[in-house]
Amino acid sequence: MTANSDKTIEEQILALKKSRNAVILAHNYQRGEVQDIADFVGDSLELSQKAAQTQADVIVFCGVHFMAETASILNPQKTVLLPDAHAGCPMADMITADQLRRKKAEMPGVTVVTYINSTAAVKAESDYCCTSANGVRVVQSIKGNNILFVPDQYLGDFISKKTGKKMTLWPGYCPTHMRILPEDIIRQKKEHPNASVVVHPECRPDIIALADEALSTSGMVRYAARPDVQELIVGTEVELLHRLYKENPDKKFYPASDKAVCPNMKLITLEKVLKSLETLTPEVKVPEEIRIKAKACVDRMLAIG
Repeated sequence: MTANSDKTIEEQILALKKSRNAVILAHNYQRGEVQDIADFVGDSLELSQKAAQTQADVIVFCGVHFMAETASILNPQKTVLLPDAHAGCPMADMITADQLRRKKAEMPGVTVVTYINSTAAVKAESDYCCTSANGVRVVQSIKGNNILFVPDQYLGDFISKKTGKKMTLWPGYCPTHMRILPEDIIRQKKEHPNASVVVHPECRPDIIALADEALSTSGMVRYAARPDVQELIVGTEVELLHRLYKENPDKKFYPASDKAVCPNMKLITLEKVLKSLETLTPEVKVPEEIRIKAKACVDRMLAIG
């Protein structure tokens, strides 16, 4: 298939999507124009659910590598495309399957809860997967306190406080959320005294302490839609504001920090989405042995919801 120069890039994408029987999924941190071309925009949990439910033959995943892997885990018979093969996640790279196996050997009988921001190989060594949206529910469902949470220490700390369960936390973190500092929140609250503050639970505890709520991006979207909310300081990756403004054009949103930008999430462009649909590359395929083990972990998460 070749591109038609008489059509806009959006028209070419839509035509190819139809002919390929493809679905385009985009994370809330993707470029605005990529969000606008997608069939569904959401957080990691919502996108995992959509990937599990889709009837499409091709899944174009506009996100980062671990997200496309999760779609492949749930849809081994489908073609899963990641328009830029270099779109990775630094947090996911902070633990390997070998490191997790060694840690498990030090903790007999431990239950491993792995944040979805992790590789398929790490998920394959885990008991449960979770997202920031359902991490509290997942951990609450586990009996006892012999729990190892990987790889995000800050989300793990947030969940531990919410559930009262003392977990062992792997020392990983999100570099993007680490760029949000207490002075950023304090300054924004001073400049916008009528605004509520929501931050992502990947933020440090001192950031969460300054917020009205710590929520996943889907939780922030719902919070922003509340009729009593007219101004909102948003402590997460700045591109979420594109969706917030789109869905709430009469409200005001302020990024907690303009530095909270994930460079990996910005690698995918409309041109790369088009090329990916034309060539059906780059394809993400999880090896079957790893996929089966990882799927059990992801299925437990999806069952909890």
